[in-house]
Amino acid sequence: MNRRVLPLACLAWMIATASAGEAPTGTLNDVVFSRYGDYSSSAELARRLVTPLNAWRLQQQAAANGMAIADQPVDLARERFAMYVPAQAPPDGYALLVFVPPWDEARVPPSWTPVLDRHGMILVTAANIGNDTSLLDRRDPVSLLAAINVMAGYRVNPQRVYVGGLSGGSRVAQRLALGYPDLFHGALLNAGSDPLGKTIPLPPASLLEQFQAGTHVVFLTGQMDASNLASDRVSRQSLRDWCVDDIVTREMPWKGHALAEPAALDYALTSLEASHAPDAAKLTACRSGISASLDDDLAKATAALDAGHADEARKRLEAIDQRYGGLAAPRSVALAARLAKP
Repeated sequence: MNRRVLPLACLAWMIATASAGEAPTGTLNDVVFSRYGDYSSSAELARRLVTPLNAWRLQQQAAANGMAIADQPVDLARERFAMYVPAQAPPDGYALLVFVPPWDEARVPPSWTPVLDRHGMILVTAANIGNDTSLLDRRDPVSLLAAINVMAGYRVNPQRVYVGGLSGGSRVAQRLALGYPDLFHGALLNAGSDPLGKTIPLPPASLLEQFQAGTHVVFLTGQMDASNLASDRVSRQSLRDWCVDDIVTREMPWKGHALAEPAALDYALTSLEASHAPDAAKLTACRSGISASLDDDLAKATAALDAGHADEARKRLEAIDQRYGGLAAPRSVALAARLAKP
């Protein structure tokens, strides 16, 4: 198949103006996008990816200093992306994989393109979102903007939109899948993962419910990558603790901390697209247990404050915010406001 690499000026014009039937295919470098969306706004990033108390404190601090938080944290005119687009779109539209790398270069792994062809899947990745860059200011919003713009320029099946990454980028992908289950329907975690409710804050209840019911999570790690295999085990247990059972695990034989090879990628993408509905009764029981535990923890924090034990209430509230995140709001924020009063 002919792999075309288009120059920046031409490609920027084509992405901005082409209809879905005319949009360029092949390997595309130095892509420039121009479309923003609500998903990438500062308000949505805070609501979905930051614990409620930390988001509330940021707002309080900004107001106290007379500062306004920018609506969009990223200037798209300064961003560059790389893409691979199969020549033929499937009848129901392309699949889409937003890939978050640990490096700063925007590049499509060449060995992946035949696999992407077989799956009818577009891959998009961004420049300058490596492990040393900010999550909320860059890695999160730039990855979301990649999805927004590809979906605007190509005929993408919204039920076949996924996010994945390698190493530190895999951890970003996991955050985005949890916070944006209405956009991403699966996560490919290549050699990197974190526990929910500890390292990764939980989103509001409605979003967590979508994640529990409709997101597939695939762990793909080298057989010799001991540290990440261990973190994967902790991460998988945390997913089950938060009522997520649609999990697939694959170890790459004789591989260490490495990018997925084509055969492993093919397996992972096939797994991502295999839907497994949760057991309704089991999911209801799991959610009920979490709700009861949250109610009990909030009641104890409130009782401590009512009894005049502000330090104990504050300690309990911090633990609630870290563990339950958006599930505890707005009650956790109301309690924090009470604690903040002189």
